[in-house]
Order: sequence, then structure tokens, then C-alpha cells
Amino acid sequence: MTPFEFATASRIVFGPGAAAGLAAIARDLGRRALVVIGRSSERAAPIVAALRAGGIDVQSFAVTGEPDVQTIERGRAAAEAASRDLVIGIGGGSVVDAAKAIAALATNDGPLVRYLELVGQGQPLERPPLPCVAVPTTAGTGSEVTRNAVIGAPAERVKVSLRHAFLLPRVAIVDPDLTTTLPPAVTAATGLDALTQLIEPYVSVRANPMTDAICAEGIRLAATALPAAVADGGDQRARASMALASLWSGMALTNAGLGAVHGFAGPIGGRFPAPHGAICAALLPHVLQANLRALDGRAPDSPARVRLDHVARWLTGRPAAGAADGVEWIRGHVARFGIPSLAAYGVRVGDVPALVAQASRASSMKANPIVLTPDELSAILFEALSVSR
Repeated sequence: MTPFEFATASRIVFGPGAAAGLAAIARDLGRRALVVIGRSSERAAPIVAALRAGGIDVQSFAVTGEPDVQTIERGRAAAEAASRDLVIGIGGGSVVDAAKAIAALATNDGPLVRYLELVGQGQPLERPPLPCVAVPTTAGTGSEVTRNAVIGAPAERVKVSLRHAFLLPRVAIVDPDLTTTLPPAVTAATGLDALTQLIEPYVSVRANPMTDAICAEGIRLAATALPAAVADGGDQRARASMALASLWSGMALTNAGLGAVHGFAGPIGGRFPAPHGAICAALLPHVLQANLRALDGRAPDSPARVRLDHVARWLTGRPAAGAADGVEWIRGHVARFGIPSLAAYGVRVGDVPALVAQASRASSMKANPIVLTPDELSAILFEALSVSR
């Protein structure tokens, strides 16, 4: 039996209507909350009103896009100026990541860059953060149960992570009802991100028995629920299944790592105005194909090769399916959902060498089931750009 450890949020509250209990949960943690919300305050407004009615002193802080270093520093200043004792994130993965990072910076000295990977010193956080409650309104990133926050570093044109066990939220409240108004395109991109975060940890070099169980059930669940949720946003069963799959994906990635899809996602997201989920969705079939070719050619006896067959069977529902069938299932659904190629976000052939160089250094790339060569990494991007080499 493989030795392992498993970390997740201290408390998880899951189910339709779960957000109604936020005020009572918050009162046990603090009374002066910085509530981090997204670009539109309308979706969070009823929850914020319920917090105020429940006796919580609320100050809102809007994150208008994917957070960068300056956004987090402004959030810390807002929390410190008003002596906030609690941070609540209500929104997609970017909002939840911002809430986690602000909660951490509010109790730790020095600039954010001191604690960032790649672009900073990567020093560990010294003090526990303010209590943080994560309330996701999308089903994709699983950020409510991860120990990192993805933050843009515009000067270096890359996204990097603030990473520490302290980043795990005190409470994750996952209410599938909050996702029912997501449009089909967002449902598809975020859902494929969740699926990526179940597949990559399952074939990761850091996979363990706990994440294996989560990934296996999550892939099965998402394979059926994602097409249903895209087709009918009001399908409550599909929405609940995707919320659960997303939650599991966060647990899986934080304990078993990711792979080449996310190795590329940081550099691409840092250089181009592309949503994280859309990047992952555009890359997933091409990375799976590249891993399959490399494993067949250089490591046919690798456990990951068999695991790619498992993934295909869970995706297709066919007991005799092989890895290539799984790649085609993903490719077909990416096309069916209308996921744009990377070219739609401004990525060009001339950008490939720099992106490959950056991705090769990404922490996610270290967990890929096989080390891909620069030529193989370049081929992934050419295919994701829909161009011949």
C-alpha cells in the first residue's frame, strides 16, 4: 500500500440550499467579514444580505477578473484598514483564490511576492491566516478545498501560486443551486477544468489510493453530468453532480498534483486574456494524446498507461474502451461544446517556444505521468492552435 497523506478544508458543507447556513457558520469564526465577490454583485447580493441579517458586519471587496498581485495587496489593505477578522469568498475560482490569498496576507508581514513561487522568494507563510470561508458559484476549480491560490504576475507575464497548507479554507460551503444560472459556455469550460483536475491526478506520478478513489468516481460522475448541465442549466441533478465532481477535483489536485495541461495553463493565462477553464479545455485532448504517444513509445509498462485505459472506460461507459477512445471522447465534447482554440485568445505560432520554456519549469509539469520533450510540448501547442507544424 502506497504511503500517503491527505489534506482538505477543515469542514465541508455540501448540498442544495447549503449557502443559507453561511451566516450561522460565519458567526462562529468572526463578526467583521471582508466578503470577496466577483465582477457582478448581483449573484452574491442575496448571500451578502443574509450575512448582514445574521449579524455579520460586511465589507465587500470586488475582484473584477483573475486576481493579480496588485489585487491581493489591495484586498489586504482593505482587510487591515477595517480590522476584519474573517474573509468570505463568494464566486468562481478566481474569487475564492483571492479570498484565500487576502486572508493569508492579512496576518503575514511583507509583500505578497515574498511568498510566491517562480517570481518571488517562495518563502512559506509564517502565521495562520484569518479564518476563510469559501462559497463557490461555479463547478470547475475546486479552489474551496485546495492549498494554493493562483495569482497573476503581470510584470513577468505569468500566473503563479501562493502555496501553503494554511491556504486551505476553514469552511467550504458547496451549494449546487448557486451554479444553475451559469451560461452553457461557462458551464462547459469550468466543467472541463474539473474533469481535467480529476484525470491529471489519477495518472499523476503522485497518485495515491485516496485520490484514486475520488478521481474514479468523479470522472464517472462528470462524464454523464457535464453534457447534461451544458444542455440544461436547470437540471438540478446534473448541477449537483458537477458541484461534487468539482469539489473532488480540488481534493485530488491538492493531494496528487496535476500535469501538462496545468503546466501550460499558467504561462498561457499570464500572457493572454484567456479564462483558465477555457485554456484547460482547449489543451486537454492534445495533452492526453501526447501522453499516450509518449507512454506507448517510451514507457509502455508504466502504471499510467493502464490508467489512461481506465479513464477511457469511465468516460465512455464502455468496458472494452482503450485510451484512444478516451481521447476521442474528450475531443468530441470539446468540439460539441464549442470550446475555442488557443488562437482565439491571441496565441500564435511564434509564442510556442517561450510558452514551452515557461511550462517546462511549472510545478504542475513535474507530476505529469511521463516527462515530455520540448518537441512533444511544442506539438501539443501546435495542435491546440489547430495548425500543422
